[in-house]
Amino acid sequence: QVQLVESGGGLVQPGGSLRLSCAASGSIFSTNRMGWYRQAPGKQRELVAEFTSAGSTNYADSVKGRFTISRDNARIAVYLQMISLKPEDTAVYYCHAVSYGYATYWGQGTQVTVSS
Repeated sequence: QVQLVESGGGLVQPGGSLRLSCAASGSIFSTNRMGWYRQAPGKQRELVAEFTSAGSTNYADSVKGRFTISRDNARIAVYLQMISLKPEDTAVYYCHAVSYGYATYWGQGTQVTVSS
C-alpha cells in the first residue's frame, strides 16, 4: 500500500506565496516520476510541474517563472514553491507519482485559493 500525503495548501492573497509538500509512504522506496497536478472547478486536471523519468523538470507554461518544483534525494518527497500567485492558480493540487513498476499513485489533494 502506497500513500501520498500532501500539505501546505490554504488561502493566500494575489501576489502571495505558498509551499506545497508531498511525501510518499508505504511500499515504495523511490519513484520514477513525481510531481503536481491541479484541477480547478469545471476544468480538467492539468499538469503543473513534475520530475520526469530522465530526472529533468517539466512545467506548465502558465506557471513557468513563478513555481519551482524540488524533491528529496530518495525521490519519495516532492515540493512546490509557488510565488506571485494569481486568482487563476486557485485549484485543488494533487501530488502524483509513478513507481519504477509503472504503478500510478495520487494524493488526496490540497486546496489552494488565491483571493483578496
